[in-house]
Amino acid sequence: MVKSENMPRHIAIIMDGNRRWAKARGMSANAGHKEGAKTLENVVRYANKIGLEYITVYAFSTENWKRAEDEVKGLMLLLQTYLDDYSKRADTENIKVQILGDITALSSGMQKSIQKCMERTKNNTGITFNIALNYGGRDELVKAVKQIADKVQKGEILPDQINEKIIEENLYTKGQPDPDLVIRTSGEKRLSNFLPWQLVYSEMLFIDKNWPDFSSEDLDEAIIEYQKRTRKFGAN
Repeated sequence: MVKSENMPRHIAIIMDGNRRWAKARGMSANAGHKEGAKTLENVVRYANKIGLEYITVYAFSTENWKRAEDEVKGLMLLLQTYLDDYSKRADTENIKVQILGDITALSSGMQKSIQKCMERTKNNTGITFNIALNYGGRDELVKAVKQIADKVQKGEILPDQINEKIIEENLYTKGQPDPDLVIRTSGEKRLSNFLPWQLVYSEMLFIDKNWPDFSSEDLDEAIIEYQKRTRKFGAN
C-alpha cells in the first residue's frame, strides 16, 4: 500500500514500448502511440488524484525526427490533439501543463496549441504535467550554457558567480524540484538523453512492460518500491 509519508514530489517517466506493443498485435506504430496517449492520460489523472506535485514524461526527443516521416507526422498530430483537449478540459482537470524542449522547430499550429494549453492551465493548482517535446538533455545544457555566456558577456554576472543554482535557473525545469524517481517502461535500461542534469540523484526503476500496458496500479507499485529505498545523496 502507498504510504502518505515519504511520497515522491516529482516522478519522471520514459514512456517506452508503444511501437513494440503495436508490432506484437500486428498494428501500426501510430496505433501504439494512440494507445500510449490513453495510458498517459489515465496515469496523469491518477497521479493528480494521489497528490503528486510534478510528473514529467518523455514524449518526443530531438532524436525522434530520424523516425519514418509518417510516424513523426502521426505522433505530432496526436500530441497536438492531446494539447487541444487539455485546453478544453483545463477548468475541470486542474492540471498545469508545461512544455520542456525547443518548440521553435515545431509547426506554427503546434506552437499555437502549446501556448494556448499552457496559458489556459497556468493558474491550475493541481499537478504540474511536464511534457518533454522536441527535448534533448544535451541540447538543454547547451542552451543553458549559451544563456549564461550571454549574461556574462552583458556583464550581468561574473564567471566566478556561476554555480549550480545559476545553471538550474537556465534549464527548462527552472523552479521545479528534481525528479525523485524516474521510471522507464519496456525493459530497456538507459536514460536516452533524458534530463541528465536533473536525474543525477533520482531513484531509477526499469519496468519490463510496454507503456500502453502501464496502469495506475503499476504507478502505485513504483511508488511503494521508491518508499522502500533510502536516498543518501552521496552520503554514507
